[in-house]
Amino acid sequence: MPSSVRVRFAPSPTGTLHVGGARTALFNYLFARRSGGTFVLRSEDTDAARSSREFEQAIQADLRWLGLDWDEGPDTGGPYAPYRQTERADRYALAAARLIEIEAVYPCYCTPEELEAERQRQHARGEAPKYSGKCRELSQARRAANEAQGMKPALRFAMPQRDIYVEDLIRGSVHFPPGSIGDFVVLRSDSMPAYNFAVVVDDSDMEISHVIRADEHLPNTPRQVALFEALELSLPMFAHVSMILAPDHQKLSKRHGATSVSEYRDAGYLPEALVNYLALLGWSPGDDREFFTLPELVAAFSLERASKSPAVFDAEKLRWFNAHYLRALPAAERAALFAQWAAHDERLAQLPELRDPIWLETAAQALSDHVHTLSDVPRELASLLSDDLPVPLADDALRSSQAQALLRELGDIAAREPDPEQFAHATSKDALKSLGGKHGLGGRTLFRPIRVAVTGSEHGIELALLLRLLGPQRVARRIAAALHTQSASGQEPSRLP
Repeated sequence: MPSSVRVRFAPSPTGTLHVGGARTALFNYLFARRSGGTFVLRSEDTDAARSSREFEQAIQADLRWLGLDWDEGPDTGGPYAPYRQTERADRYALAAARLIEIEAVYPCYCTPEELEAERQRQHARGEAPKYSGKCRELSQARRAANEAQGMKPALRFAMPQRDIYVEDLIRGSVHFPPGSIGDFVVLRSDSMPAYNFAVVVDDSDMEISHVIRADEHLPNTPRQVALFEALELSLPMFAHVSMILAPDHQKLSKRHGATSVSEYRDAGYLPEALVNYLALLGWSPGDDREFFTLPELVAAFSLERASKSPAVFDAEKLRWFNAHYLRALPAAERAALFAQWAAHDERLAQLPELRDPIWLETAAQALSDHVHTLSDVPRELASLLSDDLPVPLADDALRSSQAQALLRELGDIAAREPDPEQFAHATSKDALKSLGGKHGLGGRTLFRPIRVAVTGSEHGIELALLLRLLGPQRVARRIAAALHTQSASGQEPSRLP
């Protein structure tokens, strides 16, 4: 093996980047950067029907958004290029020729239908599915006859019938007894390499020192070990990290909600939050610390602290992480993001407030406890700024004569103080308390009627800050509407006891 660390992330470009794949890429990235090694990006694109350059580019975009850069890859090149499997056919042909030469493989003429029927019979007997090996003993005459009929065989590796031990950096020694794994395809009938064969050739050619991947690949590892040994190639070290499961402990899938990195980006998650959260799925820093920047993760990461147990993806915990990162942003940066996301709502896009940086910073600070992802911003701002408010007609907050007198005076203040700064001063916390004292109101009996009148709700951000964000014109309109609605309900004002 090379003296330096070389790891790879090798997604198939058949879809967008799954969060499980992103976690695998992250662990490889952290391991490489921690050791001063090389992080290789490789494209396993031999599934011609489903692979595309568009998906390949989308995966690269997602990795860059997460802050994970690579040293070698399809787009950057490198000393072991090419990094797409579809461009490495000559390498697979040479390796296959070597396997043929040493009689480690044989032609298999079984059709997909025959193989499926065989699997069904094994399943009915309660057996683990594996190839029976029936083409292994075909005579040369039978093979020639098949070829004469135009049958195109796959090339199948003759799995040695011996114990195979995989020394895993996370799971320890894993034993695969003789006969537990059947002969497997290395070249399909269309001459395209199968997964286990291609990755062995690629990992050897690219001098990969450590293969870090999800433990769903552990059953593939003895096949790959057997191929490495048959081709007399040096084995990499293996590390199989735990699976990421949904809260119901099933494999994370679409039915559990968002599963791709792009979905979380489009929902308003910050890359720093997603990276931090993914790092803690199947790895522990060894203490109670939860928040890490990417450089801090690099400094802290080790495979020794990776877990064997499955990790559970908790969407609410991720939202909590994201809210923390949003609140930690500099005020101006958070305000700019709020403005960008608010503009997604046509009702908000034209509001002059979104072009006022001071107002935006104030709003971003005020709403921070209510915004967990940036996609919450349009809803929260629309709720704040929309004049179409539900005013509870029977709410006693607006029924007392003191509350109505208070609201009329506050409405007058808003009407005669059109300047936002002067209005903010006139409705400061102390000014509101003074106004409440004038009408015999204080505490909840003071703040509740004002909040209900201007928001239609009893809960929300600090009242003085709320009035400042609404501005005098909006406050005056809302109070007038609330008083009119209350009057139109036919309920007589009451005196507070």
